[in-house]
Amino acid sequence: MSNRIAVVDYGMGNLRSVEQALRHVAAELPDVAEVVLASTPDLIESADRVVFPGQGAMRDCMAELDARNLRGAVKAAAASKPFLGICIGLQMLFEHSEEGDAAGLGILPGRVQRFATDMVGADGQRLKVPHMGWNQVAQKPHPLWSGIADQAFFYFVHSYHVVPDDAGIVVGQTDYGHPFTTAVARDNVFAIQCHPEKSARDGLQLLRNFVGWNPVVA
Repeated sequence: MSNRIAVVDYGMGNLRSVEQALRHVAAELPDVAEVVLASTPDLIESADRVVFPGQGAMRDCMAELDARNLRGAVKAAAASKPFLGICIGLQMLFEHSEEGDAAGLGILPGRVQRFATDMVGADGQRLKVPHMGWNQVAQKPHPLWSGIADQAFFYFVHSYHVVPDDAGIVVGQTDYGHPFTTAVARDNVFAIQCHPEKSARDGLQLLRNFVGWNPVVA
């Protein structure tokens, strides 16, 4: 069975760490043909599964996606094949972001909002924004959590978080001042706010699970 993985490259953020982490886990699986950085629609369309990462401001990311004519290919992939969103690649799946008053792809219903500047932790100390560093993820059942303990630590760097309209798609939560959505899943789409490629063993396990994931496409 072919298993070609495309990492969407729309010019935002350093994608090499994602690519290298995927290559690392793919090397363990004999049926993975290759991992490619995909900066053209045809590379995304020809892939068997798609990873949609990135860093930066929502408005800039959406502008670069459109400048490279990748919007249609990304939306088609999210509707038809195993699809993993990472960081801004999670946020861009939603309808609207407070960051730059920007429209997203509208694949999932909901919005993206900024952390409040007056949040405090359990110790009473003010929490910094961006939320940066290691934090725990409380899981709800999903195949991509296989082999990863509930409340495992993952690495975060973000000032905004998603607020889905449908609580039923939430499969991961993290507490930072208040509980926020870390991961969502619907059909063949799984998307996560933290950076699995920077999250040591558990992050690699999540990527390994994605490479072997064969969801039913609705």
